Amino acid sequence: MAGPTTAERGERQQESSDPPLPRRRLRLPRLRTMIIFVVVLALLGAGSVWVLFGSQWLRVERVSISGTKVLTPTQVGEAADVPVGAPLISVDTGVIEARLRRKLPRIDAVDVVRSWPHGIGLKVVERTPVLIVQKGGNFVEVDDEGVRFATVSAPPKGVPVLELTLSRSGSAAASLRRFGEDRLVREAVRVAGAIPAAVARYTLVVKVRSYDDISLELSDGRIVAWGSGERGAAKARTLTALMKASPDARYFDVSVPTAPASAES
Repeated sequence: MAGPTTAERGERQQESSDPPLPRRRLRLPRLRTMIIFVVVLALLGAGSVWVLFGSQWLRVERVSISGTKVLTPTQVGEAADVPVGAPLISVDTGVIEARLRRKLPRIDAVDVVRSWPHGIGLKVVERTPVLIVQKGGNFVEVDDEGVRFATVSAPPKGVPVLELTLSRSGSAAASLRRFGEDRLVREAVRVAGAIPAAVARYTLVVKVRSYDDISLELSDGRIVAWGSGERGAAKARTLTALMKASPDARYFDVSVPTAPASAES
């Protein structure tokens, strides 16, 4: 058979060199779709920014406060100084938390949360005194971390007084130089936290002479030599057993819990 003529080959080459018209038709709609999509996204973004920052819909209108015991909601609200009327999204919760801690040392922890669409919530946890230090006619409250956080005119009920009778000479002075007053206060706090509940309710004074010479004075005049703040759980168990075994004793020594002692005078 005869092959294609020169004219036929030319027509085929011309057809193969022509651009595919369907592909050209598809590119333009795709480009238009992408442009429309980008424009819509930009409009949505601009609208969201305006709703969050520029509109009156999502602004701070109220501040709710919970968790207060000694502090009042009014005190917390004034110290927080939440910018009422500001866009809710722009409120810096970290700044408010820091401000509350700085202005109200009684606050141990605070959580500042946004309550959409118009609220800010302040969830407060106050410090609880475990000891008090008498200072003139007032009392300084000390929490379970040894932090002195508030001065009050009347002692809180059921909280023992911390007496620091730190000698400036002898072994007591060496203890003071080695540990420092703040560390000795924390040791007293450890002791206060380890006292058995049945004894804690009668404890009036926690007296610190040195790191390993801490004692308790009870409301009925009995004395407990506790020693250091170490091995608190063992000392608590020993004291409970010793008081049951010697109900008439006036003095108890649990500084070495494996070798306790008691005396009637």
